[in-house]
Amino acid sequence: MKKLISLTLALVMLLAICAGCASKSADTAASGAAASAAPAASASAAASASAPAAASTSAAAPAEEGKVFNIYAWNEEFKGFFEKYYKVPDGVTVNWIIVPSDNGAYQDALDQALLNQADAADDEKVDMFLAEADYILKYVNADATQDVKALGVTDFSNTYDYTVQAATDTNGTTKGVSFQCCPSALIYRRSIAKDVLGTDDPAEVQAKLDSWDKFNSVAADAKAKGYYMTSSDAETYRVFSNNTTSPWVDANNNLQIDPQIQSWIDQAASFSKNGYTLNAGIWDDECTAQMFKDGKTMCYFGPAWYFNFCMGNAQDPEKGCSGDWAICQGPQAHFWGGTWLLAASGSDNPTMLADIMNTFINDTDVCTSLVKNEAQFSNNKTVNETFASDPSYGSAFLGGQNDVKVFCDLAKNIKFENCTIYDQLLNEGLQTYMRDYFKGTVTEDQAWANFYKYVNEKYPSIVTPAA
Repeated sequence: MKKLISLTLALVMLLAICAGCASKSADTAASGAAASAAPAASASAAASASAPAAASTSAAAPAEEGKVFNIYAWNEEFKGFFEKYYKVPDGVTVNWIIVPSDNGAYQDALDQALLNQADAADDEKVDMFLAEADYILKYVNADATQDVKALGVTDFSNTYDYTVQAATDTNGTTKGVSFQCCPSALIYRRSIAKDVLGTDDPAEVQAKLDSWDKFNSVAADAKAKGYYMTSSDAETYRVFSNNTTSPWVDANNNLQIDPQIQSWIDQAASFSKNGYTLNAGIWDDECTAQMFKDGKTMCYFGPAWYFNFCMGNAQDPEKGCSGDWAICQGPQAHFWGGTWLLAASGSDNPTMLADIMNTFINDTDVCTSLVKNEAQFSNNKTVNETFASDPSYGSAFLGGQNDVKVFCDLAKNIKFENCTIYDQLLNEGLQTYMRDYFKGTVTEDQAWANFYKYVNEKYPSIVTPAA
């Protein structure tokens, strides 16, 4: 049934959904699951803008608009920010429908709701839904989303270009906004870096880890001192995958294995064989337990949202090690993830829909609060640059380091390209099936065969290499 729903939605969603994202001049990483949608040409460049000011967050919803606002999401991160910083118009009830994203479950639930949108009662219609970089193109290039400029979201002058590009369809219509920008960094444990590298200074650590050859060499040094370089064989995956030069699926629906993906496999296999890493997923307890004070892992990779939302063990007041961390670019510039707010077609709350989006990209107070109170890197360049230039600002978690300054520099490198609508499940599936190889339970060829079988089951239209 789930496959039928995805197939049906794919047909409803224009059939010409993108399989590759913009050209080299634009920006990187997206997609997910639309079983029968054929990949199309590259996405158009992001719409730019400088226009009217954001709508007031205190504006009351017009009488003719709905009194129930339904938001679909896969976790509660944005829900927390929304409830803190957005003033819901009087008389409006906000409903959150939250479905975990594992194995495409969130997309399945969302797809079903969007298929029912036209016939749904007003109070049951999807008004806004959240999407990640790994599958945003599936929804942006579909009739299920609508033009936010027509709703009144027209000022993108302070947003990062790639965030607009990712939410813009092949016809140049922008369908949503992101409340965050997600340059990703190497997050390292200061005390371990001092022991292994002789320094914890970010500039000096960067000089010692600015290439994969150096990173791999230091991994051996870390092992010799009783440490792990990473706590997951997939820890570096997003760095490699975000630097591919080809998408997962080409214009003829052939599966492609980019050299960067093979480089990750070779590194992860070597790290596993030599004991430089643990054979665990990045979200597994075995991996995150290494974030405690008694952990022995030196390096993680992630954006601001990662150490804010996913490194809770490191922030534990008793067992954690807040302050014993710092960031630098690492071997390759990259970005990871991000949350976009997309406007659902058929929403009966267009004024509130636009107001939410304007608030989270253009309201200076709200964007400032996201940085100052929530350790986010906002999607407002002016706000971020204000923090970056403030000599008194620093992150307590990072031992006083000004992470915003680092992320402002890294954000210049973000490119949204070589993305497909299939990325979520292909990225997840490859890591899962290759872990069996890293553990030594199957050969690399067997791992590839198992992955191809998985791809054929999830997306029958994708042509995989012959067994």
